[in-house]
Amino acid sequence: MTSLWHASGPTIALEKPQQRDGFDAVVVGAGITGLTTAALLAERGARVVVLEAREVGAAATGSTTAKLSLLQGDRLHRILGLAPRDAVQAFVDGSLEGARQLRAMLDGTEALRSKPAVSYATTAEGAEAVDRELHAAAELGLPVERGGAASLPFEMSAAIQLADQGELDPMAMLATLAELLRSRGGRIVRASVRRVRVSGGRVSVETDAGAWSARTVVLATGAPVPARGSAAMLGAHRSYAASYRTSAPLPAVMALGVDARGHSLRTARIDGEELLIAGGGGHAVGRHHDPREIVAELDRWVHAHWPDAERTHAWSAQDYRTPDRLPWIGARPGSRGRVLLATGFDKWGMSSGAMSALALAGRIDGAEPEWAEMLRRRGTTPAAAGSLVGTVAATARAQVVAVSRALAPASPPAEGEGALGRSGLRLVATSTVDGETRQVSAVCPHVGALVQWNAQERSWDCSAHGSRFAPDGTRLEGPAACPLSAARAPEGAQRH
Repeated sequence: MTSLWHASGPTIALEKPQQRDGFDAVVVGAGITGLTTAALLAERGARVVVLEAREVGAAATGSTTAKLSLLQGDRLHRILGLAPRDAVQAFVDGSLEGARQLRAMLDGTEALRSKPAVSYATTAEGAEAVDRELHAAAELGLPVERGGAASLPFEMSAAIQLADQGELDPMAMLATLAELLRSRGGRIVRASVRRVRVSGGRVSVETDAGAWSARTVVLATGAPVPARGSAAMLGAHRSYAASYRTSAPLPAVMALGVDARGHSLRTARIDGEELLIAGGGGHAVGRHHDPREIVAELDRWVHAHWPDAERTHAWSAQDYRTPDRLPWIGARPGSRGRVLLATGFDKWGMSSGAMSALALAGRIDGAEPEWAEMLRRRGTTPAAAGSLVGTVAATARAQVVAVSRALAPASPPAEGEGALGRSGLRLVATSTVDGETRQVSAVCPHVGALVQWNAQERSWDCSAHGSRFAPDGTRLEGPAACPLSAARAPEGAQRH
């Protein structure tokens, strides 16, 4: 599904591959992390190229709700229960510095406008979480205070706010960052990465457009590609958003509920019209039986409070979570510090992406910020280790369920549907989209887990580590480095 930002934002051209060596840094991924890192490195005199497999902002950045905020629901007090206290403080310090850097880069543009951020609750349990978040923010030096939700049209049990946060137009932001990078001599090239290999003092990046060479490579793709060990440390999550046209009063704040079914709210000005954006309903990738129900529930909730709301766009985004819910900004294991990555933003990629860019650029040019080193060197707590065990166990259970669903013989599904099944001894994934039935391998090439059909996005999603594929098997995102292999369409399938 196309996001509001992609539908209304600028088109950012990609260059054709030409020069492939002589670079100080190759950055993989043209989202907020990749372009900000590249722009900072180019400003400091480095020769930089950004490689993007699809389009600028094609993954998380172009499909986010795009809030630049340090008040993130009730996240801070939850992180304090999982990570060392000094690491959480480093995260806050780095997020503040990253937000300042991004604001400076976007100064004078319409990509960012200031808004207060609000965390709210509608239940007694949620009110307790809001109180804990208020105390955690104070402990970490953030000036969060009670109130701020007067413009929200529903009853609440508690609310807190943080002033001077920001609503972003992510595609306008990326266009500004791309212009900055190119003005400093950097390039943005279309190329899909297959392999990253360290050899001596250089790193080779093998792509569908040839091999590239650099002193350092930055993986800014959400899921480091390809990296089996790295992906095992991350939980992949998908969340949903929609934009609406309404004549009713709109919120004067950005808001996020802390209850189990809490919703995200903000507004956006598109072509002179103010639209409402609502989000919610996240789930582990490949582990929801029908995500169309999530969007339908979001519609019902919006209509309950804005009765004349008319949906204009619906979309989803994918993000990754580490066991302690802090970003992972560092080196890929075994790369001798030459392959760097940033991931685990836990649905808060705007502040975390900008922060990661400062950390990565600083490490590459030998001026790593103190907070970045503290965050990178943090230890693992027993609570975080327990969280990782839970993630691994949930992945195993999802695979057992997937295998049980794949034992029936494959047959052509109805329009818009997909299902696993057997074709002889082979497990296949069969879908019908726009009248055409396609059949591909049901086995994700990353680590051999089974995929599941996402009827909302019309994609095959791996329930192990979050790789996603189009109906014809084309890789969309995630840690898999290649597509699902094709299979012969089942007998009786319609082709047009």
